[in-house]
Order: sequence, then structure tokens, then C-alpha cells
Amino acid sequence: MRIDILHGDLTTRTVDAIVNAANSSLLGGGGVDGAIHRAAGGELLEACRELRRTELPDGLPVGSAVATPAFRLPSRWVIHTVGPNRHAGQADPALLASCFHESLMVAAELGARSVAFPAISAGIYGWDSRQVAEVAFDAVSSFSSSSTASAASDSGLELVEFVLFSEDTTAVFRAVFDSSPGVDSSPGD
Repeated sequence: MRIDILHGDLTTRTVDAIVNAANSSLLGGGGVDGAIHRAAGGELLEACRELRRTELPDGLPVGSAVATPAFRLPSRWVIHTVGPNRHAGQADPALLASCFHESLMVAAELGARSVAFPAISAGIYGWDSRQVAEVAFDAVSSFSSSSTASAASDSGLELVEFVLFSEDTTAVFRAVFDSSPGVDSSPGD
């Protein structure tokens, strides 16, 4: 599985699935979540409301992932995941790793060949970008080499992008990636 690190706007990526750093309500918010909801149109909010009415009446738990169609986005699906909020005491890196792992599992189940992630929990949720990058790359590497990833190889999951809005976060992700053994990459731009 190839990893690309890109500075840019996640909502413009023409990958099969983009990952939304959602809040547990799934009803939109600020940052990446708000940008995805605005770009996808009101149909995304309605799809999320339907998930709340049917499958997730208490909201999406931290570390879990669920998919909806992408509606007006260039991707086919939006995979929503709720990152841990360090300010609320959710400081276990395993919760953050679960966001990446569960999102990859959902992508594989959908048959996605490519998926793009933001820096989940960096920024307003208080996680340091370097730690997010380390956890993300470890989760992707572990996923692609684990026995539970057979669904990924069967589905043809080939590309994971990290699409980062800030130049500083992009630089941090590239630096961490360059020092991470055992992952395939192309530089992106």
C-alpha cells in the first residue's frame, strides 16, 4: 500500500473515499468536518441524520468509523471517524490508532482502492501533529501487514493519502514519514 503526503484541500481529492474527522453527533462541525459537510451539500447531513435515527442513536463512538455516500464531493464515500479529544482526557494513542484502522477497514469493506485522511485529532482536539503522524503511519503499516488486512488486499486498497491543510502539519508529516521504516511513498505536492 502506497502512502502519499499532500498539502491541500481534502474535499477536492478524487480518491474513492475521504475520511472525515467528525464529532460523535455526525451532524457537522468546524474544521475538516465543516468543510466536508459544506462541500458535500445538505444530502450528507441528511445521510448522517439517518444513521443517527437508525444505527447510531447515541452517536459514533471515539475510534469507530462509518461510511456515507460523498454526494457532491469528487470521492465516492465519506468515512466518518471520531478522534479522541486530548482536552477531554482522551489521551490514549490506541484510540487514535483505532480511528485510522477502523477507517481503513471500512474503506476495504467498501471496495475502495484509495483513501485520503486528514490529521485526525490534531489541532482543536489537542494532539500534537508529530504524534498524530507517528500513530497514523504505524496504523497504516500495521493494517497493511496484518492478517485482518486480507480484506484490504482482496479489495485492492492501494493508496493512502494524508491531505493536510496547513503547511506546518504537512512538513511534520513528511519529516515523520521520512524517518518511518517499512512504508512505501511518493512525495506528493
